[in-house]
Amino acid sequence: MKDWGRIIVLFLCLAWGSAWAFTPFVVKDIRFHGLEHIDPETVISHLNIRPGDRVDERMAAQAVRQLFKSGLFDDVELRERDGVLHVYLKERPVIAQVQIEGNEEIPSEQLQDALKGVGLATGRVFNRSLLARIQRELEQQYYALGKYSVEVKPEVTPAPEGGVVVKIRIREGEEVLIRDINIVGNHTFDDATLLRRFQLKSYRGEGPRGASKYSRPKLAGDLERLRAYYLDRGFINFTIDATPITITPDKRDVFITIDVTEGERYRLGKVILAGDLVVPQAELYRLIDLHEGEVFSRKKVTAATQAISDRLGEEGYAFANVAVDPQVNEATRTVDLTLLVDPGRRVYARRVTFTGNVRTQDEVLRRELRQLESGWISTARINRSRERLERTGFFDSVQVSTQPVPDHPDQMDIQFKVSERAAGSINASIGYGGQGQGMILAASVNHANLFGTGKRISAEINNSSLNRIYSLSYTNPYHTLDGISRGFRLFSRKTIAGVAYIADYTTDTYGAFVNYGFPLTEYNTARWEFGYDNTRVNVSSSTPQTYRDYLSRYGDEFGAIKTTGSWIFDTRNRTIFPDRGSLVRLSTEVALPGANLTFYKANYRHSLYVPLRPDWTLHFQGDFAYGAGYGKTKELPFFEHYYGGGVLSVRGFRVNSLGPKDPVTGRALGGNRRLTGTAELIFPSPFSEESRSFRMSLFSDFGNVYGVGEKLDLGELRVSYGLSAIWLTPVGAFRFSWAWPLIKKPGDDTRVFQFTLGAPF
Repeated sequence: MKDWGRIIVLFLCLAWGSAWAFTPFVVKDIRFHGLEHIDPETVISHLNIRPGDRVDERMAAQAVRQLFKSGLFDDVELRERDGVLHVYLKERPVIAQVQIEGNEEIPSEQLQDALKGVGLATGRVFNRSLLARIQRELEQQYYALGKYSVEVKPEVTPAPEGGVVVKIRIREGEEVLIRDINIVGNHTFDDATLLRRFQLKSYRGEGPRGASKYSRPKLAGDLERLRAYYLDRGFINFTIDATPITITPDKRDVFITIDVTEGERYRLGKVILAGDLVVPQAELYRLIDLHEGEVFSRKKVTAATQAISDRLGEEGYAFANVAVDPQVNEATRTVDLTLLVDPGRRVYARRVTFTGNVRTQDEVLRRELRQLESGWISTARINRSRERLERTGFFDSVQVSTQPVPDHPDQMDIQFKVSERAAGSINASIGYGGQGQGMILAASVNHANLFGTGKRISAEINNSSLNRIYSLSYTNPYHTLDGISRGFRLFSRKTIAGVAYIADYTTDTYGAFVNYGFPLTEYNTARWEFGYDNTRVNVSSSTPQTYRDYLSRYGDEFGAIKTTGSWIFDTRNRTIFPDRGSLVRLSTEVALPGANLTFYKANYRHSLYVPLRPDWTLHFQGDFAYGAGYGKTKELPFFEHYYGGGVLSVRGFRVNSLGPKDPVTGRALGGNRRLTGTAELIFPSPFSEESRSFRMSLFSDFGNVYGVGEKLDLGELRVSYGLSAIWLTPVGAFRFSWAWPLIKKPGDDTRVFQFTLGAPF
């Protein structure tokens, strides 16, 4: 029996390590041998033996087993000497470094994070059994990208001080192409209809050109689009049962099979609003586009719940919840919906704060707010406040966040985080203007946010081949607390018209004007300007005879008392690079009786921005202008004519070249009517991630200029198309266009590439 006991002890020692066979004893102390990197406290936590414990062979074997189980040691031995437990340990090596080679598709940081998840990281104890897990983990990372031929080879080499270096060599291989995507179980919609919704494309034996590379995340997205397509068309029981992937033996192609169960199509039954509606039921019903008898659509149900939540949010119920309770009638294949409205507690704004406004005063920001402190929270007012801050032009970005007030469930704090842009500049430049300006010598001082007060001031000296300008302007956008603005401008300008490719003459003009702006509603503004200017006209031998005749009749110096009134409807989210909303501007300028020049000009402009998806926007713009003389001067002065063509008008045609021409010189005479329009697709730039300073678009322009007595013939419109880029820089806005005429007439002067600097928006 005694021999059997020794055999059992020997067996335990072989199975769990070298635990010396000893007579049970009481542990007086514990001493560790062989520790280099692991502290004794860590060993004690796995040993489960403390001084004072009575240890027998069973406990010794258990202790050895626990130490091996920790994964920290290659060898463990227990010995007893004079009541002291001696623990002899051989530590596993520590990972001194993890190196990854050959990875291009996946960043090293991402792979390192994946390795940490399976226990491989610098400073950790190395366990050779991890190598297989490491290989599988990295292979899975590449399989998700469609790289099924990837090869992962871990290597372990000794490092100084007993550590190891783990080097992982990766040969990524090629991404597999999708040979075929086959949908099984679809009866209502054919494969072609469904696969048009997919991002992934196959080539079905027609050659790999145009085929997608397999990507597990993209496939997951396509499956969700497939599910949404069915659920939005009444198939409420639609399921995707399986998506087996088959790889060809050469690991170059994959076949994707999607097994689906369509189920039956259901229609919408009754729609009932229940709960605490807060606002009139009839108003909520008008917000939801759900009608009895139509095909059931999950998308429309989601839109309905969001519309109700948004409406309640305008009343201060920031945490309103709208639950959908569907009642399915299998017999009639209809779904009755009950929309359960729980407005929650009405929430008030405790504080509204700002961060990031280093230069701009808080007062300037607060006067743009529509969400006020102590008022109930309104999502519409918060969003409008953010838009108004963006529209000031002082900030590159405006972000808003809300924070519940602890112990006050009916209160929230609102914070607007702004990123200020440089609002002031002092520029001196020598350059060339491609919009008929020629060489430019210019100096200017501009500040759109003077001393952080929101006031604007500008002084400019510009000496180009076209213009010599001296100007000073000032605007206080909040002359009164109600938001009435007031400003003035003084200027002196000499213009050499012939430089701009129009009929030859020069003008010397000086003037002074005062202006006011009146906010009528949240989106409507009226503006009024009044002042006087004086223009002297000089001619040359090449000046058209019609211009000479005009000066013979009325003289060569003209004073004008001018007033301008305009109405502006503006719902754009930003004044610079907007991506949604519209701008309508109707203005009339009149040279009043009392001076020797009387005429009027009217202009209508309408811009519309329609967001398609993030950073993609459709923009449409139309512009019509008309002018005529009255009183003493029966016609619109030729130096007030309209012109068309160029990067700011109809691109692809030389600047100011459209409309009537001088039969002698062939230069543009301008006209008293102008019609132009633009349709463009704005898309994110491939060269810049900052969409607030760089914008590109594909466009089509149309337009023409018509002279006095000419019929406004739409058949005479010129049309072009092309690519445009706008780059905002500290010295102004650069506009570039590459345009080609679609419709032109003999004698038209076309230009493919055009640019301008400092063009207005």
